[in-house]
Amino acid sequence: MKDSVPEYLAIAVHPDGTGTYEGRKVDDAPSLRPLKLSPATTQKLFALASDLGNFASPLDLESHKRVANLGLKTFTFEAEGEKNRCEFNYTLNRRAQELTDLFEGIATAERHLASLEYGMKYDHLALPNELLQIQIDLDNKAMADPQLLVEVLEQIIHNPRYLHVAQARAQDILQRVQDQ
Repeated sequence: MKDSVPEYLAIAVHPDGTGTYEGRKVDDAPSLRPLKLSPATTQKLFALASDLGNFASPLDLESHKRVANLGLKTFTFEAEGEKNRCEFNYTLNRRAQELTDLFEGIATAERHLASLEYGMKYDHLALPNELLQIQIDLDNKAMADPQLLVEVLEQIIHNPRYLHVAQARAQDILQRVQDQ
């Protein structure tokens, strides 16, 4: 949706947890990032899709209530030549909302990962603030699969070029992720 961050978001996940993430402005060229979800998150995604009949017709998730345009959400399921798809702006279906929230949590982790990678390469002074945002998102349980950040966190911790506050925050986040 225009003016949202990101304006366009697509996440594709295979049964083995591999997949791709794409978050960009609508007018930007496609740019896919590979991702690898945990078995628990992958299982939860596919269980929720199964609960929703793998989005087979005549699944209508739209609430049909007058609500603001929250951005069109599209769920697609492809397997063994079968392709099912459903779209909605806003839903009251608890399972569909849970699946939407899970995808948004994955997107949050991926956005943090991209910001950390950028900061490590071009803007070391931005790392403490980004790491603080990650700590806040962990507190609010706004991220799915925070272990996606582990490799980058370890790089920050062990590289003396980064500010001590960034290293300390990265260490705290890593410890919290490992304790989960």
